[in-house]
Amino acid sequence: MAKSESNVDRIYEALRRMAADFAFKPDARINESALAAQLNASRTPIREALNRLVAEGFLTFQSGRGFFCRSLSPELVMDLYEARVAVEVEAVRLACLRGSDDAISGLLRELDEIAPDYTPEADPEALLAMDERFHGQLCQLSGNAELCRMLANLNDRIRYLRLIDLRRLRGTAPDGQTMVSAHRRIIEAVARRDAEEATAQMRAHIERRREGATQAVREAYAQLYVPDF
Repeated sequence: MAKSESNVDRIYEALRRMAADFAFKPDARINESALAAQLNASRTPIREALNRLVAEGFLTFQSGRGFFCRSLSPELVMDLYEARVAVEVEAVRLACLRGSDDAISGLLRELDEIAPDYTPEADPEALLAMDERFHGQLCQLSGNAELCRMLANLNDRIRYLRLIDLRRLRGTAPDGQTMVSAHRRIIEAVARRDAEEATAQMRAHIERRREGATQAVREAYAQLYVPDF
């Protein structure tokens, strides 16, 4: 049983990464037989993993037609960012009420330690990893595991576009320092237990990059549909 569960988890993680990175083209039908051959797996664990990914918003299912990759559109990106604002604003509000002084101080110290790594020339994947780590740790201060679970899901579903946006800005603007300055304003407001300021700063921080992410949709299509020669 343990071996079977481990195999299902392996397949799920592989398919989840493929879906997050748009290894499947937007709105494209998923070929289950090809996946089974590619992952050296039977159709049953493949189908189980695909159903999990439908529940998580990475794929869709159409009765009689099968599984499809999720759409990629400015409207969908707006929906995801609106959901992220709702989750993170509530999380930071709760962090002001529930976060311990030690945990808040530790997060501020860590931010100071990694601040020099936030440079325009920094690797976009490294920048994004640091950003997601900060937001994840801040969410944990809320004491609400469901908010943290929802945030992790949203981050995975917008990561592809955020990377494109960061690569576009690499070396052209102090985006890393803008990011770390925004993080510092948020956590300092949390340290003061100023929920109104913390939520305002969080909302502004997320919405500042929403426009860039929607613009990245066009670049994403250009990358995903590069003609083969």
